[in-house]
Amino acid sequence: MMGGTTQPTRNILVVAHARRDDTVAAARRVIAAVLASGARPVLAIDDPELVAALADLGPIAGLGADVDVADIEIAIVLGGDGTILRAAELVRGGTAPILGINMGHVGFLAEIEADVIDDAMRRVIDRDYEVEERMTLAVRVKDAAGEVIYDTWALNEATVEKAARERMMEVVIEIDRRPLSAFGCDGVVIATPTGSTAYNFSAGGPVIWPTVEAIAVVPLSAHALFARPLVVGPEATVAIEVLARTDGTGILWCDGRRSHDLPPGARVVVGRDPEPVRLARLHPAPFTDRLVRKFQLPVVGWRGPSSSPVSPVSPASPGTGAA
Repeated sequence: MMGGTTQPTRNILVVAHARRDDTVAAARRVIAAVLASGARPVLAIDDPELVAALADLGPIAGLGADVDVADIEIAIVLGGDGTILRAAELVRGGTAPILGINMGHVGFLAEIEADVIDDAMRRVIDRDYEVEERMTLAVRVKDAAGEVIYDTWALNEATVEKAARERMMEVVIEIDRRPLSAFGCDGVVIATPTGSTAYNFSAGGPVIWPTVEAIAVVPLSAHALFARPLVVGPEATVAIEVLARTDGTGILWCDGRRSHDLPPGARVVVGRDPEPVRLARLHPAPFTDRLVRKFQLPVVGWRGPSSSPVSPVSPASPGTGAA
């Protein structure tokens, strides 16, 4: 048409677990809504099972093959926190936010439950959502000579752990290039606020509100007088050195998905990564409410202001929320 303009194609990434029938069925509903809107559904090409399960819906674009990550508008994730962490890997390098739809898993990152998929997709198509940025960690491993041998990132946490169950590892913790303490331990967790309710929480670390930019450092089963959880500023640099006298090797895990072996003398350096993970929120809610729902915290008897959004939840009530 004379004077007309061509609208760019809207690319919506769909990430799901292909081994669950309910998840595949939900993915079909999501893709049907995407196609009905005139947008283009995109799947990860490294997930052939999901691609095969949805092949009858017609040609679906492949991430990296047909569509670049920079051209993804939003990622719709069906599953629990593990699937959302995988999606964060897939969209890294782009600007697409992630909308998590909980498929019966207990997790903090999912935004909504599966029974409201149709309404959620209407809002996604209308771009009716808010975007929340979560800080991430840049993680580097250096060898005894100071050479960088591994470079990665983490949304939840970077964990330095002993590789052998029967052995203890000897480490020294450094904050902002100054040594803090050396001790034997099972490992050390370095977590973001997002990860404060994951491994950090299980290890006895503090729960950090997502609006607080900070880094938690939590020793695991440390044999030392001063081995308490630490909370440092977001611009701090934390280093964990695996002392040469360690009898055995360690291993670095990031978000429980990416790992690298740590020989004696290795040094793991962790700081804030400039690239955040972006989460799409349809129903922004106070973090306090999410904690109450997630952990089924007893708040019956609360006499706060009636205008508060908090809904009392008894200890026996099922948790349905996510952080």
